[in-house]
Amino acid sequence: MARTPICPFNPPPDLARLREDQPISRVRIWNGNQGWLITRYNDVRAVLADPRFSADPDRSGYLPVTAASQARRQRSKSLISMDNPEHDVMRRMLTRDFMIKRVEALRPRIQQIVDDLIDQMLAAGPPTDLVSAFALPVPSLVICELLGVPYADHEFFQRCSRVLINIHASPETSLTVSGELRTYLSDLVRRKQSEAEDTTVLSRLAKNQVANGELTLDEATDTALLLLIAGHETTANMIALGTLALLEHPKQLAELRDSDDPALVRSTVEEMLRYLTIVHSGRRRVAMEDVEVGGQLIRAGEGIIVAGEAANRDAAAFPDSPNDLDIHRDARHHVAFGYGIHQCLGQPLARVELQVVYNTLYRRIPTLRLAGDLADVRFKDDMIVYGVHELAVTW
Repeated sequence: MARTPICPFNPPPDLARLREDQPISRVRIWNGNQGWLITRYNDVRAVLADPRFSADPDRSGYLPVTAASQARRQRSKSLISMDNPEHDVMRRMLTRDFMIKRVEALRPRIQQIVDDLIDQMLAAGPPTDLVSAFALPVPSLVICELLGVPYADHEFFQRCSRVLINIHASPETSLTVSGELRTYLSDLVRRKQSEAEDTTVLSRLAKNQVANGELTLDEATDTALLLLIAGHETTANMIALGTLALLEHPKQLAELRDSDDPALVRSTVEEMLRYLTIVHSGRRRVAMEDVEVGGQLIRAGEGIIVAGEAANRDAAAFPDSPNDLDIHRDARHHVAFGYGIHQCLGQPLARVELQVVYNTLYRRIPTLRLAGDLADVRFKDDMIVYGVHELAVTW
């Protein structure tokens, strides 16, 4: 479904129409298969919380996002595509690394990374591409340090990532790139087994779970791939797209920039997550038995796409002008991170990163503005994660 060019921050208008007129509707995807599209907030949460709906792409009826993602899933399986009890076992191995207390301890280091990158931007002078100079390096540096991946290799894994989230990438190209990245991460996990122990996630997985037989090397590699890509792509797009959205709402940007209230920063982050909902390809499930959702019977074996971006604009959940950006809104119940057992593992880290960025960038560069016109910005309609390809800014 196409977005409206004049409203690039809004979901496709067809989603809003379906949410109001036919909230659970039959749709056809790229390979001709049919399934159900869920657009209302309460129905989306009901599906994502119901264990009768599987996230396993190997089940008959599952609706793959692209041909490339379907091909990759035949070679690897990640946490987000597992059902319980397998999912809970794997998630427990990682939970400690993303607990709020652990992530809060990283806040000073994240602040340092943000300040250093802003220093570099200011020293180089305007104009600059905010994506390459700031939005992408911030979460890439953070996730590399957390996982134990050398940041010196960032150009390689960022190039791989761009291919893997491109909806137009061919299965052949995607499999080749995925293989390159998996080989790189597999070798890294192997090295971690013999190197001096450190506090990084990959070192702990290599020395504990892999060495003890709790994880295979392939499972550790798949986990590393998921965390590396998800750990930088999503936050990078939230930084750049969020900045653009605030630049298009100058009064709210000025209020955020001039406020000393940490609560306003937190509410801004939650509202931006709701308003933008950058995971815009739908979370996929398949019914394992007959289930009624919102008055509609969904039969066993039927695939489902839940549209979080439509749910996050549902007036039943966000009654005060849900299509408007309002940094004072209490948006904490949004579903930008999903819901249920597959709710995003790294959301505490993403929140801290965004809080630091939104509380720092606009203060330190108070005259930040677009270097061109909004009409010239290339939006990521071609990517599984929504955002902007580049963002030319000046000050």
